[in-house]
Amino acid sequence: MDAENNGIDQKLFEYLQKSLKETEYYKLLEIELQLLAPGYAELRVVSGPQHTNPLGLIHGGLITSIVDAAMGNAIRSLGITGVTVDLSVALIATARVGDTVVARGKVLKSGRSMIFAEAEVHSGDTLLAHSKATFYKVSDINY
Repeated sequence: MDAENNGIDQKLFEYLQKSLKETEYYKLLEIELQLLAPGYAELRVVSGPQHTNPLGLIHGGLITSIVDAAMGNAIRSLGITGVTVDLSVALIATARVGDTVVARGKVLKSGRSMIFAEAEVHSGDTLLAHSKATFYKVSDINY
């Protein structure tokens, strides 16, 4: 599946798309980029048995990882590198093997050194999780 560029600089988009494809943790979890827009990112994963907990349900760690990644890449879509310093995730519902899990992250406010973001995770029409986070700005992205 090809990711969609919805309004960010094409060179930045290509840089981020390549970066996401080469990130070992994203490859391990099978997280894929769907869309980038200024201050917004959508990532997805098709859940499989490797993503389950002992109950056979999709592990909350996968949900936590994809919301953090969605918010982090929403920040990167602004040409900023940030690191998570505080993360809160409300796990509302669960997904099952074979479900497509989509995280939508957006930047709420980007200050001089702190960035605030939130994300939701859905499987179809079902809200799986809501998250908010604070990031520390490390640098601007040089691509």
